[in-house]
Amino acid sequence: MKDFRFGLEAEYMLARSSDMKPLWYRDVTFKQLDELFENLSLDGIPSLEGLAAEPPHKKMMPFIVEGYGIPDANFVVQDAYPKGIEIRTPVCQSLDELFDVFELLYARVKKGLLENGMSPIAISHHPIETKFSGPQNKRRHDFWLWAMEVMTTYGPDVNVSLPKEITDKLFSDLDDLNAKVNYYAPALAAISLASPFFNGTPWMIKGKRGKSYRTFKRSVVAPAIELHADENFRIEFKVFEMTTKSREFRNYFLLVLALFLDDTLKGRSSQQERIYDLGAVARFGIEAEGMRARLDEILNRAPVVLKSFGFDPSPLNTLDLTKTTSDRMLALFDQGKSIPEIMREFSVLETLSGERI
Repeated sequence: MKDFRFGLEAEYMLARSSDMKPLWYRDVTFKQLDELFENLSLDGIPSLEGLAAEPPHKKMMPFIVEGYGIPDANFVVQDAYPKGIEIRTPVCQSLDELFDVFELLYARVKKGLLENGMSPIAISHHPIETKFSGPQNKRRHDFWLWAMEVMTTYGPDVNVSLPKEITDKLFSDLDDLNAKVNYYAPALAAISLASPFFNGTPWMIKGKRGKSYRTFKRSVVAPAIELHADENFRIEFKVFEMTTKSREFRNYFLLVLALFLDDTLKGRSSQQERIYDLGAVARFGIEAEGMRARLDEILNRAPVVLKSFGFDPSPLNTLDLTKTTSDRMLALFDQGKSIPEIMREFSVLETLSGERI
């Protein structure tokens, strides 16, 4: 695993811990959350080198207030409307280190939130709020429109940096790399869906329940990956949705590694085909046309590929291909649970050791 680097950014919605009412920018301020974060201990946390400053935060931290930046006349962010929070690990040398750090950060953030009457919720679209409008905070009009769109969405970004010889090969043909991601990313997204609600009720499309309003919403505009050549060629994989289980996060990393390290995968799609496929995944999940076969293609090769680079592929045996977080949320809804009652079920993190935080 020499020369691999890892990082996880996980966004959480907030709820009032007393009754699990979902919160939003009208309910909590940037100042309140920023002060909470500044008082959290960083003992035992690796160097924050490699993390970017996030205005209007004044202090570099491994957690930030996620939301909508409020700019001055020169588009310099002075304040923010919170949509939730993000826990972001420093750059880690292994997956074991990554999850040690992530679980420690989560425990500290959750304790701080609970002391202030709030809880973090693993869901990928706000179950009640549907639309946000704010003052223009980006010079580019399309960036501004997207900043408003994501005020209701939450997700994890899986970050990997690969050894130089692999990176050089991948980045030498970006068209092929993007075509490969376009083909397989929808199948990976399908096993992680976690946003079945819209405006307080199950999301409906064409007269039937859909599985992921977030994936439906972002499929047309948002990229599947972002490439950061100026940051040790970091690859940021963005289509997964939230989970309450560290083991599922770990599997997302293993799947991303398998995708980028396996040079025998032949599937390629255009950006337009990816958009179409993600729209189908948002409705049908892994049962969308062609998705199971694409996932199987990765999984069948993953043990050999991962072992050849020193990674243990056995956690992939725990993948649940039949029920996503969305399925579990909808099952609770059908049992008569209210949105707040359902949110309580998703206000914990199950660590790799099985502890529930």
